[in-house]
Amino acid sequence: MLAESLALSAALFAIGVIGVLTRRNAIILFMCIELMLNSVNLSLVALSKVYGASGEVFVLFVITVAAAEAAVGLAIVISIFRHRQSVNLDDINLLKG
Repeated sequence: MLAESLALSAALFAIGVIGVLTRRNAIILFMCIELMLNSVNLSLVALSKVYGASGEVFVLFVITVAAAEAAVGLAIVISIFRHRQSVNLDDINLLKG
């Protein structure tokens, strides 16, 4: 059971990394980061079943950080979309004067 859970977690994390590296859409980028965070949660829960319940406490912290990241990130994306009419990361250059 542990090996299968860790293999699934590694596969989900790899899909998330590939999505972050290849996609340029900000919303898809946030979805890939969430996928990576959830794969870490899966591995923490799988390992906590074997070694103790401390992994489940870390899962709660990761879920809290993910929720805050999603709220702040989506607010930034909506603000940028209202000004630029695009969420493509290649089109956004906020530091240019």
